[in-house]
Amino acid sequence: MNDAAPAPTPAPAPRRARVRAPELIGKGGWINTGGKDLKLADFRGRTLILDFWTFCCINCLHVLDELRELEEKHRDTLVIVGVHSPKFVHEAEHAAVVDAVERYGVHHPVLDDPELATWKQYAVRAWPTLVVIDPEGYVVAQHAGEGHAHAIARLVAELEAEHEAKGTLRRGDGPYVAPEPVAGELRFPGKALVLPDSGNLLVSDSTRHQLVEFAPDGETVLRRIGSGERGFGADTFNEPQGLALLPDGRVVVADTVNHALRVLDPATGAVETVAGTGRQWWQGSPTSGPALEVDLSSPWDVAWWQDKVWIAMAGVHQLWTWDPAAGTVQVAAGTTNEGLVDGPAAEAWFAQPSGLAAAGDRLWVADSETSALRWVDADGAVHTAVGSGLFDFGHRDGEAGQALLQHPLGVTALPDGSVAVCDTYNHALRRYDPATGQVSTLATDLREPSDAVLVGEEIVVVESARHRLTRLRLPDEAVRVQDVAHRTQRAATDIAPGTLRLDVVFRAPNGQKLDDRYGPSTRLLVSSTPPELLAGGEGTGTDLFRDLVLADGITEGVLHVSAMAASCDDDPANEYPACHVHQQDWGVPVRITPGGAGRLPLVLAGMDD
Repeated sequence: MNDAAPAPTPAPAPRRARVRAPELIGKGGWINTGGKDLKLADFRGRTLILDFWTFCCINCLHVLDELRELEEKHRDTLVIVGVHSPKFVHEAEHAAVVDAVERYGVHHPVLDDPELATWKQYAVRAWPTLVVIDPEGYVVAQHAGEGHAHAIARLVAELEAEHEAKGTLRRGDGPYVAPEPVAGELRFPGKALVLPDSGNLLVSDSTRHQLVEFAPDGETVLRRIGSGERGFGADTFNEPQGLALLPDGRVVVADTVNHALRVLDPATGAVETVAGTGRQWWQGSPTSGPALEVDLSSPWDVAWWQDKVWIAMAGVHQLWTWDPAAGTVQVAAGTTNEGLVDGPAAEAWFAQPSGLAAAGDRLWVADSETSALRWVDADGAVHTAVGSGLFDFGHRDGEAGQALLQHPLGVTALPDGSVAVCDTYNHALRRYDPATGQVSTLATDLREPSDAVLVGEEIVVVESARHRLTRLRLPDEAVRVQDVAHRTQRAATDIAPGTLRLDVVFRAPNGQKLDDRYGPSTRLLVSSTPPELLAGGEGTGTDLFRDLVLADGITEGVLHVSAMAASCDDDPANEYPACHVHQQDWGVPVRITPGGAGRLPLVLAGMDD
């Protein structure tokens, strides 16, 4: 007989309150559904992932690629819906969203939400954001930023098993309807160059994952290089973009979604990989070393300058270099923080650099997310010619300090020392003259120009959204256009005047702990636009909380917050624990008003969150 008291019954784990998912609404309507409008009820019985994205955002494009495998694996129980939530004015045009869905191979329904109605309903604050909704229509997870694919994959598998057991899972074909394929020699081409021996034009046919060689007329196709399928083999590319000539006549290709540099021998058509592993670079990964052993992140353009290939590393807001002689890569400029900060290379900030052009002692940079034209001098210092930050853009000519661009992707050095800028979202070709400090417009009505090359006295523009090359004679006088200025339209957070408590909430993933063996494991960097918004609290620190002092007399602005935390496996028996760096950048529009919030919480998600 056992006289011991029975063990107490464990109390059930507390359950979070279930939140019913708000309806999906968007003035632009639905894409990839065969013309059908969808409601949340149409997804009942399936796990639903809402991907809040905008097509200018490189992190959003990374998430599209992260989700492809998950989407295919659970095709009969999972539906992904893109909710397109624009930053730039051009991105609110329905036709541009339709183009972007095809351009980036989005194979799921997309809700075009130009007025950010669904964004506001789900209290989204950053691009990209993923929201997971269970088969019964309840929100079960929300993740800001990229790098959450593994955690979401586990959650999707758990939801599938749970709801199959409950009888609330519905299998079958999803609502995606593929658009009709379109014929043509090019489909959303990216960059171009002139092959010196023949005068032929080589173009990256990005959406078809190929390179296309044209005769000098820019119309006659001579050959295609690449199978046309996504891949990372000897005859495959994955959304290639930038092209640059090496001194030996070979061509460097920025194989963007493969996170690699490839080299083409035009004489033979042979392609080899010279830099990158095929994996995306993450915080904590090496930033220099043997080129084939270091991860890269969405290289968008390349240029030969100072005896190296310079790389516009759009995915991490930096410039890198590849040294063919040494076989190495390394960071050349930028901190990975997104923004517009000039100065020494190691302290400068970029925002998705996407176009490069070498011109003597300057390397010109199209810094797309700041709508800026910038340059690097021979000593490595970074300067800004046109542009003021992440949230100001438009079409304004005149003195460079007041001129405005809108998400430029290409830059071309001109013979007179000036530069032509493919002002992509303004559908224009612009010119900046360093001698006069003036910006002018050379041509308009160019649908999303992404690059341009000189051919004699003419300039050939890659009209990406018209799927063609367009030849222009450089005019003697600029075309005059009406000045237009914009600020990014996003729902502002109302905050109270005085002191604002900023809290970055971080929980290490299961089985890990903060890693402080080599110093502080967290970092917080805060700045603002305009800089005068903050009377105190800006700068870098090691705590994930801070009291920000708001200046008197300023009623609105943007808080720029960058947070980092390092965590390692929490197993004392493991001599070499695996470690991870978690980082997120936010641009939070704020409005200072009595009765606003005194605390601003931002969630830095661990990999298992």
